[in-house]
Amino acid sequence: MTARASTPRDAFMPHAPDAFGRGLAMAVAAHLLLVVALSVGVSWHVSPPEGIEAELWAAVPQMAAPRAAEPEPPPPPPPAPEPKVEPPPEPIKAAPVVAPEPDAQIAIEKAKRKKELAKEAAKQAAKEAAAREAEKLAEQKRKDEAADKRREELDKKKRDEAQAAALAAAREKQMQRLAGLAGATGAPTATGSALQSAGPSADYLGRIKGRIRPNVSFPDTLPGNPAVEIDIRLSPDGRILSSRIVKRSGVPEWDEAVLRAIERTEVLPRDESGKVPPAMTIVYRPRD
Repeated sequence: MTARASTPRDAFMPHAPDAFGRGLAMAVAAHLLLVVALSVGVSWHVSPPEGIEAELWAAVPQMAAPRAAEPEPPPPPPPAPEPKVEPPPEPIKAAPVVAPEPDAQIAIEKAKRKKELAKEAAKQAAKEAAAREAEKLAEQKRKDEAADKRREELDKKKRDEAQAAALAAAREKQMQRLAGLAGATGAPTATGSALQSAGPSADYLGRIKGRIRPNVSFPDTLPGNPAVEIDIRLSPDGRILSSRIVKRSGVPEWDEAVLRAIERTEVLPRDESGKVPPAMTIVYRPRD
């Protein structure tokens, strides 16, 4: 007890429970002083009071609550809207001519070029068709001219043959007349020109035909057995000087084949007498 009484006591240290009344009195006095100070501060200062902190002491230590945040000033009122002045209406302007875009211009040029190409192709096709038609007409004209030429040649050949036959008939008639005046012994229907009838023997004619037959070039499909009569002129040594058709068989190809075969033979054999008649007429058939 003596040691506790000698210890210095702090004035602000909480009192023991036995000194509760004295501490309460001191707290009330401090609050009264605080109220007075606040009243004096409010009445003498125009500016808003600054925050004042007061430390209150209580019997039990307590922590002060945080200070309330000051309220933000209200926002200023919005300004009054200014009267809106309507501008006078602008005059209506004509729409400007808008040049086509490059892509549209290219498409227009392509379409135009396509039409030009189509026209050129149509002209070229028409020109080619006209050329083909002209060529066709020219070809037909050439064919017609060739056919006319062949027809004229055939007609000319027929006229020449007819004229040659007429000349031969006239010559034979003249020879018969001369032979009759000179004392020929042939019948009135004889066609020879000698004073007397003289011809090769039957065997000699077979030998002549046997000499001519290898030179005849003609197919064996010839219907029938047409006979052609040919007059032959010979030299003394049997060489054929000339040959001509006296009577036709009706088959021109066969007549010409026999005439060519006689020309290829060139030389005929002598008769049994060792002589060769100067002229003879033979009748030649394909199946002799």
